[in-house]
Amino acid sequence: MRHKVAGWKLGRTTSHRRSLLRNLATSLIIEERIETTVPKAKALRPQVEKMITLGKRGDLSARRQASAYLMTREAVNKLFDTVGPRFGDREGGYLRIVRAGWQKGDGAEKAFIELLGSEKLQEEKRQKRAETRAKRAAETKKAMEEAEAQQQAAIEPPEGGEKKE
Repeated sequence: MRHKVAGWKLGRTTSHRRSLLRNLATSLIIEERIETTVPKAKALRPQVEKMITLGKRGDLSARRQASAYLMTREAVNKLFDTVGPRFGDREGGYLRIVRAGWQKGDGAEKAFIELLGSEKLQEEKRQKRAETRAKRAAETKKAMEEAEAQQQAAIEPPEGGEKKE
């Protein structure tokens, strides 16, 4: 029985598990949405919620505690500048775990873990990606047309060069 046993072992040593969760928490705060396995997402949730609570506090002590846990200064700044104030009036429940099918190699169940309210950011990213894809496709089409025109010019003999009388 697992009475009063908190957390998940995830089949790793203590140091490996700690660094895994720190890396996932840093990535989640920076990206606002990541894909991982369901057990990792469930283990990550309490860690990130503690970080967001520190971000809501916003004082120097909280900033130092967060920077001791998170891996990059960028993540700490985003936590205190945008993520913390976003959840200012909310008491807990900052994350959403959405199951997303099965992993191909070992059949592990995958899930997206995301901060609430990140839908706008995700939509902006999708639009930006679509614009980039369309631009790249137009450039490729133009390059193919130019190459085809050069090929046609190389194949066809110049007019006026060949006259038989």
